[in-house]
Amino acid sequence: MNFQQLRIIRETVRCNFNLTEAANRLFTSQSGVSKHIKDLEDELGVELFERKGKRLLGLTAPGRELAKIVERMLLDAQNIKNLAEQYSQQDQGHLTLATTHTQARYVLPTIVAQFRLQFPKVKLHLHQGSPQEIAQMLLSGEADIGFATETLGTIDGLLTYPFHSWHHAVIVPAGHGLEKQAAKLHKSGKPLTLAAIASYPLITYHAGFTGRASIEQAFKTAGLTPDIVLSALDADVIKSYVELGMGVGIVAEMAFNAERDLNLRRLDCSHLFPANLTKIAVREGHLQRHFADHFIALCTQAASGI
Repeated sequence: MNFQQLRIIRETVRCNFNLTEAANRLFTSQSGVSKHIKDLEDELGVELFERKGKRLLGLTAPGRELAKIVERMLLDAQNIKNLAEQYSQQDQGHLTLATTHTQARYVLPTIVAQFRLQFPKVKLHLHQGSPQEIAQMLLSGEADIGFATETLGTIDGLLTYPFHSWHHAVIVPAGHGLEKQAAKLHKSGKPLTLAAIASYPLITYHAGFTGRASIEQAFKTAGLTPDIVLSALDADVIKSYVELGMGVGIVAEMAFNAERDLNLRRLDCSHLFPANLTKIAVREGHLQRHFADHFIALCTQAASGI
């Protein structure tokens, strides 16, 4: 038994039993992967994979147990490497962050800039993706720290911490009818309503991103069916189409900047939509470099000012 065989078992499972994909990820040949699997099965005296001809269909019962052990062993092996680097290269290395666009664009820049001043020799890698992709990157060891509002708190194998709480904001072009309606309501001491917002076409985030579920739930609870005519991953894209007059936008509040978004107006709707909580996540059992812990500490400090 050797570490290459263990890596092959792990990657084969991660690649949904596609040996070609597993071989590519390990920079080896498919025949080499097959031979390592067969050699390990012969050594252990049990079949680890269910097969149909030469195709792997899944794990056998002993294969499922072995896969859990393999994950722990390879994680511990990486922890040993991290421990050595912790003492031999205290202020240098690599830190990989996985995050949604909203956090990368509007929340993390000042934290990253502050971190770079304190750890100039640490190379930062920033990957943007969906909450599900971020979780997978953390579990696979491709990322050290993850940031997202959805998904992270529901995944086994991840430890999550609260980052910051935020609300959605309604944005419209300057002079829009909803802006005038909101002003009249405000003068009479009345708040903007979901019914008023739902009377216009809406532009907001894709399902599964940046609190979209809480937006839908708010309308559903009010017995309303919003007309979402366009959805996007990126608040800047949403704002562009709102400026063109295609609809009323609903974005994360930190995505609006009055000095930058001169042609748009933000309407108070914090009373209409529930607060959202963005989380920080790390892989359970993974030994972090001390500068990764420091980055999380900077996030915690910054959260009070967001």
